[in-house]
Amino acid sequence: MELDLAGAELKAVLNRLRRAQGQISGVIRMIEEGRDCEEVVTQLAAASRALDRAGFAIIATGLQQCLTDMEKGQKNGEDPEQMRARLEKLFLSLA
Repeated sequence: MELDLAGAELKAVLNRLRRAQGQISGVIRMIEEGRDCEEVVTQLAAASRALDRAGFAIIATGLQQCLTDMEKGQKNGEDPEQMRARLEKLFLSLA
């Protein structure tokens, strides 16, 4: 399954990933500086949410593309049940 993010979708996913990257850098700095545990965990949780949201956006786009491919009959030799199982596995990997 090839990922094809267009314009606004691509920008949104990249923004979320950059936000997570900045938050992770901040967490590393906070740990190095010996900052308060609660502050570190709060920032780490924010980074985790940003990564999860980026992953869900990618999966949502993948689902949309798979449905479109199925409608067009371009399944690349994969039956609908195999495709559904692969997408479910991807989705659950973020849970």
